[in-house]
Amino acid sequence: MTFLTMEFPEKSRYGIEDLLEIMRVLRSDKGCPWDREQNHQSIRRDFIEEVYEAAEAIDTGDAALLREELGDVLLQVVFHSCIEEEKNSFTFGDVTDEVCRKLIVRHPHVFGDVTVSGPGEVLRNWNNIKQETKGQETYSETLESVCRTLPALMRAQKVGQRAKRAGMDFDGVDSAIKALEDEISELKAEFSKNGENIRDELGDVLFSAVNVSRLLGFDAEETLGAATDKFTGRFRETENLIRCDGIDMKSLSINELDAYWRKVKNVKYDLY
Repeated sequence: MTFLTMEFPEKSRYGIEDLLEIMRVLRSDKGCPWDREQNHQSIRRDFIEEVYEAAEAIDTGDAALLREELGDVLLQVVFHSCIEEEKNSFTFGDVTDEVCRKLIVRHPHVFGDVTVSGPGEVLRNWNNIKQETKGQETYSETLESVCRTLPALMRAQKVGQRAKRAGMDFDGVDSAIKALEDEISELKAEFSKNGENIRDELGDVLFSAVNVSRLLGFDAEETLGAATDKFTGRFRETENLIRCDGIDMKSLSINELDAYWRKVKNVKYDLY
């Protein structure tokens, strides 16, 4: 199959209008067959992956990589906008117009005559304005508006934080830990009788753990990520120690593996 090639003006520096035009060309009849057949759903996962890759660049402190990944995220925004532009629904210009108006409205202390005492009051005003502009009249509506496609830990933490605004929260970390212990007891009880609600009780344990994390001032998503990294590192050290003894991990019993694991966890040693 042969495709006609198209020229695009070479510049010393390209801007957002160039990106928009390139995407329009790619989506045209003379453009790219892959780009042309995409829709919101087909590139939805790509959007998510690009955002996570940008987040990883932030975590690693790699400015060059962050620049590249932010470009990939912007490409996804332009891609989705162009799909809607073709439907005469909205344009990229409408997207930028709406976000600019939102920023102006939600910063009355900068673009208006409101006086604030600090970041805490800024956030309270932001949330109040957001609730008003979205027509949310009840606290329940603010909880229900939390995006359901967020990672589960992140969503749980945001829901807990919004419930706090209505006064529904623990009076301290100790109370949250007690609630977690109660949920673990209920899970054990349900498991012991092979009940039908094991999954529900496990969910309650996870949600309670998120509440403990929130009240301790930790981000639950990041906390679990760090714990997973720690587990992965210890697993590698355990495997290395076992291999140094000339043993295949899979040949060991769980008790034997646990003994190596504890050695890695509790004792400093030289692998070589």
